[in-house]
Amino acid sequence: MAAAIAASLPAPQSAPTPAGPTYEAIPASMSKVIDIEADIPLACVQLDGMVVSKIIKHAREAHGTSAHGVLLGLDLDGTLEISNSFPLPHHINDDDDKSVKGVARYQASMLRSLKEVQADDSVVGFYQAMALGSFYNQTLVETQAIQQEKLRHGGVVIVHDISRTARGNAAFRAFRLTKAFLDAYKRNNFSTESLINHRMTFSSILEEIPIRIRTSPLLGAFLDTLSAPSVSAEPSFTKPSSALPPSFSVLNLGTNNVSKNLEQIIEAMDAYKTEEGNLAYMQRQIAREKGKADAYVAKRKDDNAARIAQGLAPLPEEDVSRLFKIPVEPSRLDSMLLLGRIDAYSKTLEETSSTALVKMYASRGSAVV
Repeated sequence: MAAAIAASLPAPQSAPTPAGPTYEAIPASMSKVIDIEADIPLACVQLDGMVVSKIIKHAREAHGTSAHGVLLGLDLDGTLEISNSFPLPHHINDDDDKSVKGVARYQASMLRSLKEVQADDSVVGFYQAMALGSFYNQTLVETQAIQQEKLRHGGVVIVHDISRTARGNAAFRAFRLTKAFLDAYKRNNFSTESLINHRMTFSSILEEIPIRIRTSPLLGAFLDTLSAPSVSAEPSFTKPSSALPPSFSVLNLGTNNVSKNLEQIIEAMDAYKTEEGNLAYMQRQIAREKGKADAYVAKRKDDNAARIAQGLAPLPEEDVSRLFKIPVEPSRLDSMLLLGRIDAYSKTLEETSSTALVKMYASRGSAVV
């Protein structure tokens, strides 16, 4: 019975084999644009208008220069297109491990949320707010070194000057660490010999990348409507009113920023002088210990020569490093960063003072008239 039933059933059909995945070849026109191996050198950074607005808003709401965040985008044909960003929380105790882990968890959760809504979640760098050119510091160098080791094309850091933005000029600059500095940083060797071999100065720590800002036509049309005067349909004998109120910030002579900039230059010069004094003290300590070691070695050689002349066995040679504690040559990274900060302060002072002088002469001329 069972055999008859089995014979009456239709023969089982073999399951169809699943078709293998098919891959479309990259078109020849896009083969040079899609940089899979990151072979195309980075030549330009393109900021979206929304990213500019977010950074300015975050820097205005944050306290001082504590505003920093993550940049998201894509590198395409030698251009790093930054299309989105989000701020990171600021903690007072930056050395606390809990705060660092909290920032890392916040960043990971933000990236997961962006991926769920199919937004850009590829990290291409970070941004940092600063005032009057004070972006040469140890924190920025350490963060950028980690970024350049993990990200494609090394990532970039966007520096936003809040002091110039307060005067109506949105200032954005893109930087990355040079190869020579990154090589010395990985080896943790900033001695005098290493600086000479790498031909490194404070101006060769960071290399600047050209930056351009891209705005959508819709945003440009919206800004044009805000700045254009509104004309009513009914005839009126009054002048058309503007949607935006007039701004008198250009009339500010900027003397407050000049005095503050001078104070920061003096503070940086004092810090550099203190650092150079510490380096000179350490160099004298090293020279003193090396002199003692060389005198000991010379005396041991003379004693052995005298013993050999007397037919006695020479004394064994001892390890000088165990007898004399010669200090390690100190790092010159801090002094280089201080020189870079002084240079940035000086360039900012040159820009602000030149503009202030022109305004002062213009105001003096109008007062005479």
